[in-house]
Formats: sequence, structure tokens, C-alpha cells
Amino acid sequence: MARIDPYLHHLKSHHGSDLHLIAGIEPRMRVRGLLEVIQGTTELDDTGLRSVLREITSEAQWREFERNLELDFSYGLPGIGRFRANYFMQENGTAAIFRLIPEEITTLEELGMPSAVAGFAHLKGGLVLVTGPTGSGKSTTLAALIDLINERYEKHILTLEDPIEFVHKNKTSMITQREIGTHTENFASGLRSAIRQNADVILVGEMRGAEVELAILAAEMGALVFGTLHTNSATKTVDRLIDIFPPDKQEQIRIGLAEALAGVVSQLLIPTADGKARVAAVEILARTSGLANIIREGNTVQLLTVMQGGKQRGMQTMDDDLERLMRAGTIRPQDAYQRAADKAHFEDFLESAPV
Repeated sequence: MARIDPYLHHLKSHHGSDLHLIAGIEPRMRVRGLLEVIQGTTELDDTGLRSVLREITSEAQWREFERNLELDFSYGLPGIGRFRANYFMQENGTAAIFRLIPEEITTLEELGMPSAVAGFAHLKGGLVLVTGPTGSGKSTTLAALIDLINERYEKHILTLEDPIEFVHKNKTSMITQREIGTHTENFASGLRSAIRQNADVILVGEMRGAEVELAILAAEMGALVFGTLHTNSATKTVDRLIDIFPPDKQEQIRIGLAEALAGVVSQLLIPTADGKARVAAVEILARTSGLANIIREGNTVQLLTVMQGGKQRGMQTMDDDLERLMRAGTIRPQDAYQRAADKAHFEDFLESAPV
């Protein structure tokens, strides 16, 4: 047993999501979104921490860490789960963060996702983006979508990840999982290959400049492409995808995105009112007959109106879902207010909330 394993067992048994090991301070873990010191531990020494971290890497991985001062990889513990590991250097020496990835893939229903989110799994093609800040559950939602396709359809599903997180088993579909740096040089090269590898569904773990352009191309060629962005709303997502590019290329990207974009799911994880868990608040934008024109013309402010008018199709704004969760007593008015776009709408609820 590696010396780090007891920490990871502790993380799982205490329902934590992330383990923080940082030279100069005591080990900490994130539980229900909050960081807390692991009881009974003392300040970590840099030399000792480096020795612990070195145990679970290969020679090549450790050389990469020493060369680049950063390292991303995955580490598995049977019966516990897989962990997405990130090593880095900081003021007091070495540091590492381990994110717990459950061995079993949670379904969309178990995640409490609206049925409209599942609808994206049944599309024949297009670009679907799952967005939100770090730690908002994007990877978990995407894994559930991929698993739903895997259950229902005979397709070739190809994932590009850094590192591979949820491990999918072939069910009705055939799944090819590729890790950046191990199976392909980068996301862009992996996407170029995916277009030639007869993939029906492509999951891109990270969307930047070249990846966006290639993802749009793959969607235009008939693939169903899923990707992630660190944006908090559908409007910001569309703007961000276009603003990535220089001005002389933005019009071309806007036209391509108008034809390719099939939907955006933006999500936040919010503490429940009882403080015992977290719940997802979700914004959903789906393709409509007018969506392409709105994107082509650059009128992204109208996307809010599209979502407000598309409730019968399962669309909803983030504020809509925050209010639903608040009225149901699932989250506190204070937490809804902090995350709302139209804060004035939530002020009355805030004033009547118990202190």
C-alpha cells in the first residue's frame, strides 16, 4: 500500500471531493464545497511529501514533474475509485490535489438533472457544451450523458481527456478513451484524428482556440460533440467561444457556431439548506429555429429571452432554477441571491429569510 492511500481512503469515507496535500500546512480535504483540516494530522514537510508523491508516479511522470514543475495524471484504488491528480510547486515546496472520481457512473436522474439534459444524448449531431466553474460537476454530467448514449445506441464514442477520469465499459456502444500526452499529443491533434476515426460521438475534455474550431468542424460533419468551458451562463459561453479568436476570424467562427451549436448546459453546485450536501442549479439552452440567426447576428443578449420562452421545450435560465430550488427549501435565499444574475428579483426573498 502506498503511503498516500490512507489519505484517499479517509477522503472517500468522509464524503470528500478533493484532497489537498501542500508542504507547509496540514492536509486538508474539501467536503460539501468547504475545505477542512484532516483531524490528527500535522504540518507536511516538503521532503517527506515529495517522497510520498513520488511513490505513485512512473519514472517518466516524475521526470515530467521535475522538468515542468507540474503534472496531471490519474491514480486508481480498487474499491475506492479513481483520482485525478495534479502535482505542482508553490512557495513552501511541493503540493498535490487529488479529485475523487467515483468508480460507478451516476445517472442523470440520480444527479437530479432535468429531463431536457438527457435529451442532448439523443441528438444525431451538433455541438453540446457543459459549462461551469471548476468543481461544479461538469465531468460528472458529461460522464452520465456518455453512459446514456452507451446504454441506448450502437455508436463509436471517442473521448479525449487529460487525464482519463471516468472509465467507461463497452455496452451497446463501442468506446475509445484517449489520454492527452499518452495516446495523442494534445486536444487539437486528437480532435483532428477523431474526425478521421469514424467517431459518432466525441467528448473533448477542454475547449480552447484550435479545439473550438475543430469541434465545430466535427459537428458540421455529422458527429455529436460534447465539450466543456469555464463559463457560468449560455450567453457568456457563446461570447467566450467567439472571443477566443482574433477579430479577423470571429465572423467565420460565428457562422460555424450558429450552424453547429445544439445546446448549452451551465451548472453550479450549491450547498443545500441543511448543509449536508450540494445540489446542482442548471441553465439550459437548446436549439430553436431562431438560435442560429441570433448567433450569426451577434445578438447574444437575446439568448436569455430564448430560454425564458422555451420552457415547454425544457429550457430554463439559471435564475429560474435558483428560484425553484429556493422556493422548495432546497437552498437558502442567501445562496440563491449570491449566484443570481438579477439580484433585485431575489432581494424580497432575502429580506424575509430567517437570519
